[in-house]
Amino acid sequence: MSLFELIEVKRVYKIGETYVKAVDGLTLKVEKGEYIAIMGPSGSGKSTLLHMIGFLDKPTEGRYIFKGKDITSFSEDELAKIRNREIGFVFQAFHLIPRIKAIDNVELPLIYSGIPHNKRREIAFKYLKEVGLEKRAEHYPTELSGGEMQRVAIARALVTGAEVLLADEPTGNLDTKSGNEIMDIFDRLNKKGKTIIVVTHDPEVARRARRIIYLRDGKIEREELKYFTEL
Repeated sequence: MSLFELIEVKRVYKIGETYVKAVDGLTLKVEKGEYIAIMGPSGSGKSTLLHMIGFLDKPTEGRYIFKGKDITSFSEDELAKIRNREIGFVFQAFHLIPRIKAIDNVELPLIYSGIPHNKRREIAFKYLKEVGLEKRAEHYPTELSGGEMQRVAIARALVTGAEVLLADEPTGNLDTKSGNEIMDIFDRLNKKGKTIIVVTHDPEVARRARRIIYLRDGKIEREELKYFTEL
């Protein structure tokens, strides 16, 4: 059974009197533990596709099968529960709350899960340690570098135990060294079994993936599969 499958999905937006097909009849199957990069020119539907995969947006047409269940007609509340449990998001702009410390930012998803404060703290620290940032747990985002802020964002994405990590241009605001360090973390997480899907314009980021999907005009234009032999 696939982790998820999108079947002939479309996402249409109305802009003024014009209808725009951001995603146009796309079919995609993803297996557990895959590492996928999504590439394509601006306006090709990359971010829209990622948002539909992560239940932030719903298809206008088509079906979405997640872990064997057709969730196409699920309510926003039902989708939110799945999203909080199964999906972690990492964005280009980090989206950290500047007035609270790094560890508090990581804790946030656990608050919505009803986990007691002491337990939340323990779990949040565990995931900060996972990304090598345990010594910066009590620092505010304004006291962190861009790479460190993205590490906090990754820890926050993982803290609920999510098995799927979705990243939208995760290195877009970082220098080359910091970007490589972030991608090293993704590589390590994938080797531990996390399913990772990264939207990127950067070929150097995409080459880390085992499968590259190229979009154009809301459709899959082509795919590349990469096979690796462990040394």
